[in-house]
Amino acid sequence: MTEPAWFKSSYSSNGGACIEVAANLPGIVPVRDSKDPQGPALALTVDAWSEFVARVRAGEFTAGV
Repeated sequence: MTEPAWFKSSYSSNGGACIEVAANLPGIVPVRDSKDPQGPALALTVDAWSEFVARVRAGEFTAGV
């Protein structure tokens, strides 16, 4: 099994409140909390990840809620 190649966005300079994703696994996008790299990760389908990103860009989520 291929290990996830984790990365953070280049916009992640906010003191560590970030997520990491891996884009090297066919068909899934693992997502984890960058502060807890040994903790759990979500495994999203590519379609679910794309939908989430589209909704974030559309402003459907607000920080701190």
